[in-house]
Amino acid sequence: MNCYRVRQFIRALTARVSEEELEEVAQVVSPAAYELFCSMAVQDQRHSLDVYTTLRLSGWHHPDLLTAALLHDVGKSLAPLPAWQRALIVLLSRFVPCLLERLGRGELRGWRRGFVVHAHHAELGASLAQRAGCSPLASSLIGRHHEDGQQAAEDVLLAALQAADCAN
Repeated sequence: MNCYRVRQFIRALTARVSEEELEEVAQVVSPAAYELFCSMAVQDQRHSLDVYTTLRLSGWHHPDLLTAALLHDVGKSLAPLPAWQRALIVLLSRFVPCLLERLGRGELRGWRRGFVVHAHHAELGASLAQRAGCSPLASSLIGRHHEDGQQAAEDVLLAALQAADCAN
């Protein structure tokens, strides 16, 4: 296990979001998208704000990219996981990825729900964002933020989102 994952776990346990940050989110996204943001676990809100801030500090101001940064992990809100379950997912992905992949197949119910949501959070989040009225581009960026391949119209924005996501 590398130091990055240890720091990530500690940050998840100590995550906080200020009222000022929530006010900024409310100014960037629509009211329906803000509700989605607020439905996320605090550690996912913190991570999304860190991705958003990384993009802003890098000079990005594209509204769909910033919306995607704030909502890229909203699919995880469909099965909120405590820190120990998130840690288990990280361990499985590192040491037994085929088991994690198997657990991530199936329906969104029962004891495997968290594993299924983890495996499909990007596309689930894209669907939530689309239903909340986010643009097709923002929804697509959310749905594709873990993809390796990129399509021409979204290449630059998707690469920026992926880089900021990996950095945080």
